[in-house]
Amino acid sequence: MHSTKHPIAIEDNVATFQLTSFHYGTPGAGKKVYIQASLHADEVPAMLVAHYLRQELDRLDAAGCLKGEIILVPAANPIGLSQTIHGTPFGRYDLSTGVNFNRAYKHVAADLKESLAGKLGTDAQANVGLIRAHARTSLDEWSPTTSGGLLKKILLSMAIDADIMLDLHCDNEAVLHMYAGEPLADAVQPLASLMGAHAVLLARESGGEPFDEACSRLWWDLAEHFGPEVAIPPAGIAITVELRGENDVRHELAQPDAQAILQYLARAGVLDLPLTPLPQALCAPTPLEAVEPLSAPHSGVLVFLKTLGDKVAPEEAVAEIVNPVTGQVTPVRSKHGGVFFASTAHRHLLRGMHVCKIAGATAFRVGDLLGS
Repeated sequence: MHSTKHPIAIEDNVATFQLTSFHYGTPGAGKKVYIQASLHADEVPAMLVAHYLRQELDRLDAAGCLKGEIILVPAANPIGLSQTIHGTPFGRYDLSTGVNFNRAYKHVAADLKESLAGKLGTDAQANVGLIRAHARTSLDEWSPTTSGGLLKKILLSMAIDADIMLDLHCDNEAVLHMYAGEPLADAVQPLASLMGAHAVLLARESGGEPFDEACSRLWWDLAEHFGPEVAIPPAGIAITVELRGENDVRHELAQPDAQAILQYLARAGVLDLPLTPLPQALCAPTPLEAVEPLSAPHSGVLVFLKTLGDKVAPEEAVAEIVNPVTGQVTPVRSKHGGVFFASTAHRHLLRGMHVCKIAGATAFRVGDLLGS
């Protein structure tokens, strides 16, 4: 194992940040895996999982159990970790630009549609190698003008050519759930089973250019562009793992999460580990377009009637908004039904504020599916 320090600075005489990555195995010796934690810097559970991953990878590396290359970035956002507002950590948005740290990554497919014209054929393995080389070149040519943009370039440059990319996040309050590209439904299912995911949300394009899609969507975009006569498999498995809620920072959660990820990598042929039985999946993948966000109909106290992980019937009340001044009590109902998988941590809301999300089975939304 070796570590690398990546300085983050656009110009001299301005605050400089430092990103650290840990590198295991031998590049080119097998599959490449990239794992990063807490891109949203105030989503702390991921950093504890990364702590346990690092301990185990150190041990496995010393024992000669690595059959590929693994890059681990245990604290992916040093800029966000330095941000506070009146003493409260604030790591979701870059305060200098207002841009979400998990949006606005370069989608290299636009460049590759031009640079690869006439160069791809029927050999899928050769095509994968050529696409990855051109993707690295496209990122080399990306010239961000802010520190946040430079951080995004550094992270994506390490991940763009990975066979497997795991981006570890969490929600405000939630049960464990995952996001992935629609063509990756089969690839994500073992990890969902191992980690006990209550929802696996799939989309071909979710909007906003998040990190996972910057790593994976280029493959099916290029396949659609060049047509069936060119062999382009979905060679970048990119999964965003939402590790429950922001306050779920506990050893008894993080250690099994890390072990589940290692088991997934062992099944992918990256680690030489005894395989444990694959647990029964808690859910089947569903469209991200079927997620129903619910909001407060008026201001008041939020009282949940359902527990995270519960299944909700169509038109069933998930919560109530109680106005303590007027006495008005209004149920918050799911129109479509599904799994109650994430919610706000706030218990007094203004009209229109986010209440929760329900993972349904039938797509009905279009446009930006992730929000801000």
